[in-house]
Amino acid sequence: ADKTMTETTMHRYRTIILQPHWLQFVIDELPEIILTTALFFAAGLESMPMPKLILCAAGVMTLFLIYNFIYLRRIECRINGEQLIMEHGVFTRKSDYLELYRIVDFNEHRTIMQQIFGLKTVTIFSGDRNTPKLDIIGVKNDLDLVSVLRERVAFCKKSSGVYEITNRY
Repeated sequence: ADKTMTETTMHRYRTIILQPHWLQFVIDELPEIILTTALFFAAGLESMPMPKLILCAAGVMTLFLIYNFIYLRRIECRINGEQLIMEHGVFTRKSDYLELYRIVDFNEHRTIMQQIFGLKTVTIFSGDRNTPKLDIIGVKNDLDLVSVLRERVAFCKKSSGVYEITNRY
């Protein structure tokens, strides 16, 4: 009876699905976007030598930017009652699984550009060998993801009987 109560309680948490905001692409790729735009502009100038070469370079950079945009938009972070699952990739997909009870600490970071666009990066530190540090980028600033995760992590540790022992100096 106790096990079914725990399973029911763990499934009471609805799955949260997060994707980086599209503005994170602008933040990450701003220098390349500016350079690509400048190359297209320069290729159109009659006074520029080798306009076809410049246009070709701009086309290659455009393909690079398109790939990076698709990659960013295909990142998906799912948080259920027991795990955090991070999926990423364009042509091949990779899934990283992190048991919530292994999470030990959190960090929120906002670059100047993220502050301007209202985004942040949430870093999760865990005792997992494969994923000791996980960044969730492009999170809207008004989402208190750390509080949500802390509640779920505490519940998972308690229901799994996991107790943290720390050395204090």
